[in-house]
Amino acid sequence: MKLAMVGFGQAGGKIVDKFIEYDERTGSQTVRSAVAVNTAKADLMGLERIPEENQVLIGQSRVKGHGVGADNELGAEIAEEDIDEIQGAVDNVPIHDVDAFLVVAGMGGGTGSGGAPVLTKYLKRIYTEPVYGLGILPGREEGGIYTLNAARSFQTFTREVDNLLVFDNDAWRQSGESVEVGYDRINEEIVRRFGILFGAGEVGYGDDVGESVVDSSEIINTLGTGGVSTIGYAAEEIDNPNSGLLSRFTGTDEVDPTHATNRLTSLVRKAALGRLTLPAEIESAERSLFVASGPSKYLNRKGIERGRKWLENETGSMEVRGGDYPVGDANHVAGVVLLSGVSDVPRIEELQNVAVETQDNIADTRAESERQTANLVEDEDGELDPLF
Repeated sequence: MKLAMVGFGQAGGKIVDKFIEYDERTGSQTVRSAVAVNTAKADLMGLERIPEENQVLIGQSRVKGHGVGADNELGAEIAEEDIDEIQGAVDNVPIHDVDAFLVVAGMGGGTGSGGAPVLTKYLKRIYTEPVYGLGILPGREEGGIYTLNAARSFQTFTREVDNLLVFDNDAWRQSGESVEVGYDRINEEIVRRFGILFGAGEVGYGDDVGESVVDSSEIINTLGTGGVSTIGYAAEEIDNPNSGLLSRFTGTDEVDPTHATNRLTSLVRKAALGRLTLPAEIESAERSLFVASGPSKYLNRKGIERGRKWLENETGSMEVRGGDYPVGDANHVAGVVLLSGVSDVPRIEELQNVAVETQDNIADTRAESERQTANLVEDEDGELDPLF
């Protein structure tokens, strides 16, 4: 699937940068254009692969390149005011060579959570291609204001995009891990999962072609439910993936088809029932898609069909698609499961509840501040009343 990616805010820019690095490392051809948008100049300067001419600094007249300080209302206002500057970079997208837009943003900060929904609304008005979102939820330990931002942004982002793919940081942070190391590892996890999904069907000259090819139309149809989606991933290492000279003489190039089939059916179960990018009950998915990736000799139609049938039984939906994505030099076989239109998502319910509580606390604090200010009046002797 050929994508035009826009990274909005610090997290969004870093993840798009990582997607480009993944493309270079794997030979995938997914990212056809990449744009980064931010209110903080330092964040843009830290990007290594997004071309400088596609890096857009907005809000300079208001925040002087220093960011919006987790104020997502300000982030949205600035995005509205400077939408023409953003459009100037998006105009460079080779739209004839793009299947969809993907707007990537962290949902806890100010720039991405506020500005990404503004941009997606604009893109949908201008272009006929689908506009998807990739939203990164903050962890619980990041604080109430980030949770409040995420709850606000989640509602708006979901409404504006054709489908919101979600990654929950809270489900992936490891105890004792530094913030920098943690986010670097998490970004790699994000790109690996979504890279396999969106890379499916993009075959270059001389590449292996799958038996059951997943093309962009099948991904688009799966995401056509709207709402929220989550992804599962599982992988298993393999021996002698490249059929070298040793395997020619030893016969290790042969792969037992029964073993290959069983491996694929096991991977689809592990991917769907393991750690999803957003924990959800899989039976609540409206549509799903299974992609098997690895050297072509380890992939077979029977294994993919069995995996697809298992997904049909577990989700209770007949709208289940499946296929393979051959990667000749891989040292593992991987399975990626896309669950689209999930509705039973405890983390989102919790997020909304925490946001309501945070909003109430903010209202109480504001009311107490106003009460204390009102007490700053002179008493009968001309002295100020004490605050407490």
